[in-house]
Amino acid sequence: MSGLNEEQLARYGRQLVIPGFGRAAQAKLLAGSALVVGAGGLGSPAAIYLAAAGLGRIGLVDGDVVDRSNLQRQILHRTADLGRPKVASGARSLGELNPAVEVVPHEARLTADNAAELVGAYDVVVGALDNLPSRYLLNAACLAAGKPYVEAGVVRLEGLATTIIPHQTACYSCLFPVEPAPGAVLSPAEAGVLGAVAGTLGTIQATEAIKLLTGIGTTLAGRLL
Repeated sequence: MSGLNEEQLARYGRQLVIPGFGRAAQAKLLAGSALVVGAGGLGSPAAIYLAAAGLGRIGLVDGDVVDRSNLQRQILHRTADLGRPKVASGARSLGELNPAVEVVPHEARLTADNAAELVGAYDVVVGALDNLPSRYLLNAACLAAGKPYVEAGVVRLEGLATTIIPHQTACYSCLFPVEPAPGAVLSPAEAGVLGAVAGTLGTIQATEAIKLLTGIGTTLAGRLL
């Protein structure tokens, strides 16, 4: 499946010429899929760059609607999207960027009831969540399904990221074995976050997912950035 048409050669040309990437890696992207859990400050840049790179299928999971306070960092959405479901706004943005990418909107919050089904339907998972209980839930679902996933978090002017390979690297619960009590950690709304910091970490997540899907480069597996 390494044959690319003229439109694909033109669209993806700048990455096709990267040594070690080429048509073979692009074919893997075109055939691959990623679940982006959260269409906010991290999920927006992650999904945008995955779509731009030519990922075949992107699932967006989010149960919220676009709020004016989101626009400072959630670059999937526009002022005209206020009040719309984030997954609908995100699907529209990604479709405008790259119509060849299949975008699957999952208008729901991640729960114990839907986590296994959502995670199981994709090759790689990008954890772009803004609350700790959902992070632990996603960690457990990915471990159970054996799905690699890229975790990131941001607050104020800081962020962290790591790539987790189930049963090969430390998982989220290994890194943070004790879940903080409710209210012990400030929410993004309380602590604040610079939009560009979320953009930086989300872009790193997209890069990690591309590395996982294509087998090129060195990921953050086993390392915490």
